[in-house]
Amino acid sequence: MGFFQHKDAYKALQFPEFRAYVTGNTLFTIALLIQEVVLAYEIYKITHNPLALGLIGLAEAVPFISLVLFGGHFADNRDKKKIMQVTLSLIIASSVFLLYSSTQLQSADQDFHIYSIYAVIFIIGLSKGFFSPAASSLNPFLVPKEVFANAATWNSSFWQLGSILGPGVAGFLYAYAGLSGSLITVISLLLGVMVCIFQIENRPVPVKTVQHESIWHSLREGIAYVFKTKIILYSISLDLFSVLFGGVIAILPIFAEDILKVGAEGLGILRAAPSVGAVVTMVTLVYFPPLKHAWRNLILAIAGFGVATLIFGVSTNFWISVVALFFTGAFDSISVVIRQTVLRFYTPDEMRGRVSSVNGVFVSTSNEMGAFESGVAAKFFGTVPSVLLGAGVTLVLVSLVALTSKELFDLKVDQKIAED
Repeated sequence: MGFFQHKDAYKALQFPEFRAYVTGNTLFTIALLIQEVVLAYEIYKITHNPLALGLIGLAEAVPFISLVLFGGHFADNRDKKKIMQVTLSLIIASSVFLLYSSTQLQSADQDFHIYSIYAVIFIIGLSKGFFSPAASSLNPFLVPKEVFANAATWNSSFWQLGSILGPGVAGFLYAYAGLSGSLITVISLLLGVMVCIFQIENRPVPVKTVQHESIWHSLREGIAYVFKTKIILYSISLDLFSVLFGGVIAILPIFAEDILKVGAEGLGILRAAPSVGAVVTMVTLVYFPPLKHAWRNLILAIAGFGVATLIFGVSTNFWISVVALFFTGAFDSISVVIRQTVLRFYTPDEMRGRVSSVNGVFVSTSNEMGAFESGVAAKFFGTVPSVLLGAGVTLVLVSLVALTSKELFDLKVDQKIAED
């Protein structure tokens, strides 16, 4: 059964702070995904331009990537809880502004409405540059070391649950309550996140952290650690390139509106399908962790993601497309659990913020810059050819990595967890 038995499958949920953390993380995910889906659909309905969808990813990625390394430094040297509270307040304030903009100014100036959306997305990216490394580096301190692999699975499961509910609700909210009603829901959920954060105690800065070193030395140290630790570098690189080239989430409004012709409700189902697959897989992984032969399982999962994306690209049937997206989420969830566990057990406590921030750069590059890449590729190559090309690139890259990382196939991640 791996390194924990069935009776311990719910052990992480016995810790109140971890329950508050995953509840807040779930609400945060639901809120931002509702906002992401309705804003993307709003922009595409106005512009009918794939590049406009790609610019959403760019608007979030530029500030996030620019600041997340600094966010990691501050997470290692400052109060993580306070960082989360301040940046969450900024996200809430920007959502309130967008609500005002959409209700008071949209009819007067449609261009201003679109620019307001991009500006708010930019502010969210900026805020997440500090919020994400603080939250990620706080997570390991909420449960004992021996429970963390179980906690990582539950954390991913709750995140995926949010990823189901957010897009699924978003399509219907937009269809029946409009943009304003959707934004009111988002703001309410974000206030719930703040309540959850208040239930977590402050954590002291690890004693090994050097308080007076320069910020540039601190950042170089975190980056150097990632690049010298092959299992971390290779695992986050695989995720980066597979989602960067093989991800299709950003251009789903095009499939919903123009190819499958299923409207906003269908878009919600398409956006939720990968997360449904992920949650089903995550529940299975609670009982059967994928950490024995971890690197082999990671390679196979990324390859499966590429194949499922290829099937989605050639499908013209709504339900076949939904099933294909289901499997992209199922395979990606295996990758998430392995990657999070590797980061937890191969990173020293005093470097968690910086390593999390480097991981954040990779994740944001794959997700938000991948969204930009998807929009650009769809604009210049066509929507379906861009998906097929991306899936092919993913399969080629994972094959090359498998051939050049043979020593990682012998790495015993499950044994390291048992020893720690």
